[in-house]
Amino acid sequence: MLEERESKELAMNPFQKNESKETLFSPVSTEEVQPRPPSFPKKPSPKICGSNYPLSIAFIVVNEFCERFSYYGMKGRTIIYLSLVYVLGHVIKSMGALPILGGPVVHTVLSMIGLSLIALGTGGIKPCVAAFGGDQFEEKHAEERTRYFSVFYLSINAGSLISTFVTPMLRGDIQCFGKDCYALAFGVPGLLMVIALVVFAVGSKIYKKPPPEGNIVTQVVKCIWFAISNRFKNRSGDVPKREHWLDWAAEKYPKQLILDVKALTRVLFLYIPLPMFWALLDQQGSRWTLQATRMNGNLGFFVLQPDQMQVLNPFLVLIFIPLFDLVIYRLVSKCGINFTSLRKMAVGMILACLAFAVAAAVEIKINEMAPLQPDSQEMFLQVLNLADDEVKVTVLGDKNNSLSAESIRPFQKMPHYSKLHLKTKSQNFHFQLKYQNLSVYTEHSVEEKKWYSLIIREDGKNISSMMVKDAENQTTSGMTAVRFVNTLHEEVNISLSTDTFLSVDEDYGVSAYRTVRRGEYPAVRCRTKDENFSLNLGLLDFGAAYLFVISNSTSQGPQAWKMEYIPANKMSIAWQLPQYALVTAGEVMFSVTGLEFSYSQAPSSMKSVLQAAWLLTVAVGNIIVLIVAQFSGLVQWAEFILFSCLLLVVCLIFSIMGYYYVPIKPKDIQGSADKQIPHIQGDMINLETKKTKL
Repeated sequence: MLEERESKELAMNPFQKNESKETLFSPVSTEEVQPRPPSFPKKPSPKICGSNYPLSIAFIVVNEFCERFSYYGMKGRTIIYLSLVYVLGHVIKSMGALPILGGPVVHTVLSMIGLSLIALGTGGIKPCVAAFGGDQFEEKHAEERTRYFSVFYLSINAGSLISTFVTPMLRGDIQCFGKDCYALAFGVPGLLMVIALVVFAVGSKIYKKPPPEGNIVTQVVKCIWFAISNRFKNRSGDVPKREHWLDWAAEKYPKQLILDVKALTRVLFLYIPLPMFWALLDQQGSRWTLQATRMNGNLGFFVLQPDQMQVLNPFLVLIFIPLFDLVIYRLVSKCGINFTSLRKMAVGMILACLAFAVAAAVEIKINEMAPLQPDSQEMFLQVLNLADDEVKVTVLGDKNNSLSAESIRPFQKMPHYSKLHLKTKSQNFHFQLKYQNLSVYTEHSVEEKKWYSLIIREDGKNISSMMVKDAENQTTSGMTAVRFVNTLHEEVNISLSTDTFLSVDEDYGVSAYRTVRRGEYPAVRCRTKDENFSLNLGLLDFGAAYLFVISNSTSQGPQAWKMEYIPANKMSIAWQLPQYALVTAGEVMFSVTGLEFSYSQAPSSMKSVLQAAWLLTVAVGNIIVLIVAQFSGLVQWAEFILFSCLLLVVCLIFSIMGYYYVPIKPKDIQGSADKQIPHIQGDMINLETKKTKL
């Protein structure tokens, strides 16, 4: 009878029979987190033009637009305070750009303080402002709330798009203290942040403001830690099991908090694969920009610099958000397809995979069109013959290497590179130069995988040579490389731009390389000791390297004879458009949907926490890029394929996880609070009673 009665009592206990009775009674703190007060006032908020959109979201969206302008070039109280920190950071950063305030050390200190405050401000605002906007909607207006997150994301990209265009103009087109006006470039975003703060504060009276709930993150961490530690203490097989591992926090924490944390951990578990998407998306500003430097930005009607391709992403976001919301999603719905949030995110991942596959194909094509590179124990050598007649060049003691060089005078013939083979990584080459009736022997040292020019010149009745190392057969950032040989008897000072100068020694002096932007250079200012003159360099194209020989052999004065010995980039930058379109479509489906999903699946007390966790996946994605780039050791196209394959695998895992995920509503969590977690005190009494009877 005793066993039967005990069995019935245990049946009423939701914890199973095999846990220790003694450790269940181990003393624990009686401190509890107080239950949350009722959520929102019942008074309806004013609407926009009679629609179901609360008027308060207009102030929030304008605030986000200005904040994003500020960032690229908030629950109610939290947002105000951290916006002040944000503004203060901009003020200090602008002060750090003023030349009159101290020296480099002061500027560096002010800049670091300003950037730190900006980071603190944006880190505090971002998880709050999206959730705060969602709080303005009632549950019956879930569709309008979904649209709000689209408008919210659209305002982010509108701010970044305008900032990308305007900020460089403020810096470069306006002069401050005789230099580029960095103070203005930093100050205007700060002013926009002030406007954002004012706009946000103006709408303060009509916001729905959830009451402050303390530090939710701390409560969550403490609850999880207590559940784990309590379970570890009660690991005996005699202690009854509990339905969920978080139920072990029931001795100390309220039922509703435990249910909220359960809902939070379910979504956080779903977030584990997400950083891989951001690892791909954020390479637009790094790997894809580097790819653009090896392409030709001349579109005929417009010339794009490589770093300007990044503007394409926010521009396409502004187009794709209304396109997807108003057209594509509605067509899919009319076809009877249940296009859930998780399915949209999975499709977004697939589109990003395709984008990187296209980027890999473009990279392979660029490599095919690029000039060959010297391999191990190889070097490329061109003979630049500035003498008046042909020079025959022989590599002594090496039958595999032979050269010949016609005079490039009157500068109508282009020299070309020849491949020479080395026996070791570095080697001394002996050359025989035959010029008319002269035969000259010379020796030069070279290294493998390098580019060299052997410059031959007349020296009275004799000839002489010098070996100079050329730039590698690549230029950086899509810039053009230029170099000068000065055949005049005076030093020449050349001004290529307002901040690019170089000097070339007299009598066949060879300048260092300088990089300049692509464009026309019809009148480059030059100066010698006795005269000023200008040189017409013509068009300097993307990625090309040019050698200019300054000569005074005509009656028109000094002129520059142009030789393009590294050809310009051939593949048009327009071929990057498909990969940008694919990744941006993926971003719209993944990121906008993810913001709304994070809000809808979070309990009312955890909305900002979940938004912060969503943003944390972005940071983790950037760390993944650093790790893969550091240790992969792959060529660029193979790295693109690797990232594409990794995201495809992650997408499969995410799809399986999403298949078993059951979407919940916060009201369902609160409604089941008393059903899922039993009262621990009652369980203790039952177990103590049985212990006494036994």
